[in-house]
Amino acid sequence: MEPVRVGVIGVGHLGYHHARICAELPEAELVGVVDINEERAAAVGEDMSVPYFTDIDHFFEVAKPDAVSIVVPTSLHYEIACKAIKLGANVLIEKPVTTTVEEAEELLRLAAEKRCVLQVGHVERFNGAVQYVRKILNPPHFIQSRRMGPFTPRATDVGVVMDLMIHDIDIILSLVHSEISSISALGRSIKSDFEDVASAQMAFTNGAMAHILVSRVAERRLRTLEIMEPTRYITLNYETQDVTIYRCVRQNGRGLVEIVEHPVFPKYEPLRLELQHFVMCVKEGRQPLVGIADGKRALEVAIAILRQIHQGGQSGSIEAVAST
Repeated sequence: MEPVRVGVIGVGHLGYHHARICAELPEAELVGVVDINEERAAAVGEDMSVPYFTDIDHFFEVAKPDAVSIVVPTSLHYEIACKAIKLGANVLIEKPVTTTVEEAEELLRLAAEKRCVLQVGHVERFNGAVQYVRKILNPPHFIQSRRMGPFTPRATDVGVVMDLMIHDIDIILSLVHSEISSISALGRSIKSDFEDVASAQMAFTNGAMAHILVSRVAERRLRTLEIMEPTRYITLNYETQDVTIYRCVRQNGRGLVEIVEHPVFPKYEPLRLELQHFVMCVKEGRQPLVGIADGKRALEVAIAILRQIHQGGQSGSIEAVAST
């Protein structure tokens, strides 16, 4: 079977890695890169030995891709994804999927109409530690996520909720199989025009709770997830892909003894697994692990959290917030 012809639209810091991996995948053929910055497009195109473009229409006309990765500022996601889908391309679109829920719903409708693969780039779903925990997880009582790092001016077109927290929102929604009953959140702008620090608490209708803390003005990087089950406490490090499981057992009638487990499982580059999954979905005509419906739900919650931040942390239901 012929490799999938893939193009990358937007080859900044993250887009470069999309292009690098697509050029390496045996199931794919990188047929071109696009960037509005001609110097950047030329540099990446020459590095990958593929044609480069500054005009999207010209790219589609010449390169004729089967699929594209869209790695541009969030405000451009909807416009470019619509164009790609209407031209018959399958699409991987970086998170957050769009700027509004209405745009996400329109992409959902359009993708169904054109019967194309539409995957959202929630890359943490492909983290080896997350995939391992998903297989062994019991219904959690409480989840706490912390995602922090030093300030960089590279991603200041959106606040920390859409930049970082949306990763954790998606992971938590995929682990807690219940609707959200209420959200409360606080955030502050420190070095940009948007919130740079944010904290959100979510309550679910099944009784589970979650707390997310994110900062892009921290002194050091931290990417952790902690899960409390009825009989176990699980910690996960996204960067090292390590999992630790704590549980207490009663030993010979002498009381409780704590057992600590460090499971061993395969660890791969999550972005490589994400792009490989996308390409195989295109080849086989199947729906992706993280589809547009998942991206839309994470966006709805992120918007609800942002509304709570703007209202000064007043608690409210997601339905009331997301509908405004």
